[in-house]
Amino acid sequence: MSADAARWRDEIALREASLADATRERARGELSAVDFAHIETRERAALERARAALALAMDEPGVRRARRRRGRWLVVAFSAFALAAAVLLWSSLSPRQAGNSITGSISLNTTQKVTALLSEAEADVANGDVVAALSAYQQVLALRANNVVALTQSGWLDFSAGSADHRLALVNLGVRTLERALALAPRNPATRLYYAIVAASTPGDVGLAKREFAIFLTLHPSAGQLAVAQPFLVKFKLAAP
Repeated sequence: MSADAARWRDEIALREASLADATRERARGELSAVDFAHIETRERAALERARAALALAMDEPGVRRARRRRGRWLVVAFSAFALAAAVLLWSSLSPRQAGNSITGSISLNTTQKVTALLSEAEADVANGDVVAALSAYQQVLALRANNVVALTQSGWLDFSAGSADHRLALVNLGVRTLERALALAPRNPATRLYYAIVAASTPGDVGLAKREFAIFLTLHPSAGQLAVAQPFLVKFKLAAP
């Protein structure tokens, strides 16, 4: 077993133990329902990522078969544009409030913590620190499991990283997360645009991509979002409003 695989196995064991402890504490009345929900959301999200990473580290036969069966290799030339699109979309997707760092603060309420974490994640992406950004988004989701911004951005970052490295498990995790965000906010133009770009970059999903961009155009997107979408609109012969 490789060192990476051993590390991810240890991570999974720790997360499972943490979840089991929280379940027992909740049963004994030592944890409130709210606190338990936060812990459960955090640990399950971490477990999903760790299991995906372990599958990659082990290069499991099932993963190789899935690659061959589904053929979900992405267009490599797409990656540079996709990452640029992420930066351009950022300001229209998440609230930017400078100075709202949670570091050292113990008085922020949940809404303030979420806002501060989103702002920190935005700065992390701007600085190229995707790992820190993903960590901030996981903290947001531990506080608010259905936060559409955190779901959308973490899904996009996972998809982008997976497509750049040809990591199918990470690509699929990103797609599932984006689909969850879209289910929660089907009329969010930024979420719809991310999902449409994902479809457009995935071989065999051209029809889906065209439908998603057509829906996106009905959602009153911003000028910045339209600028990102423009090359795809031209490709699919769709006219911006």
